[in-house]
Amino acid sequence: MSTARTLATAGRVLRQLRHDRRSIALMVLVPCLMLFLLRYVFDGSERTFDSIGASLLGIFPLITMFLVASIATLRERTSGTLERLLAMPLGKGDLIAGYALAFGLVAVVQSLLATGLALWVLGLDVVGSPWLLLLVALLDALLGTALGLFVSAFAASEFQAVQFMPAVIFPQLLLCGLFTARDQMQPVLEGISNVLPMSYAVDAMTEVLHHPDATGDFIRDVLIVAACAVLVLALGAATLRRRTV
Repeated sequence: MSTARTLATAGRVLRQLRHDRRSIALMVLVPCLMLFLLRYVFDGSERTFDSIGASLLGIFPLITMFLVASIATLRERTSGTLERLLAMPLGKGDLIAGYALAFGLVAVVQSLLATGLALWVLGLDVVGSPWLLLLVALLDALLGTALGLFVSAFAASEFQAVQFMPAVIFPQLLLCGLFTARDQMQPVLEGISNVLPMSYAVDAMTEVLHHPDATGDFIRDVLIVAACAVLVLALGAATLRRRTV
């Protein structure tokens, strides 16, 4: 891997995103819109919004970054751009790291807007520091980017990339502890939830919701989410194909 090539790749992706207003709206504005709708769905029960709003603050960015990253990478491959890039002195690691860096910068903006909206406009009540909430939201967005880059290697069209969402995202959403405590699930399902990264993202948000400082469990959960993102990025680089056959 080369730092210069990684930065050049990130710059190219950011220039492309700048001209794609729909993708920017999906990544930056949709999570904010979902939080806004959620707040007023539970307009008569602010405690309910407080209890699940923090978790969804991390889940919404994960989902949107997964969709955009998987489709954008697949578009590069189907158009032949990826094959031309990899014919140059550009390694797969440079390409994946460049994409992760570019989408990571977008994720910073996304997380700042969503966290600011939830805390200071919608009145999300958390005991912990807003910076800890922002950290988890950012890591969730990066995890979504990593998952999107990884699954794009197995899709032959943009439609197939979207189809991976029920297989990759929905099971995690159901088993992450958002709807019921994981220790109250059927033992097999609890075991599966224990190896899914979204479970630890929700646990980290819950820790911020109830504790004023970073607890040991919070640090453990954050490290697991970050490690999963790095692992999936490495798998994405290993499975990246030059073109769709």
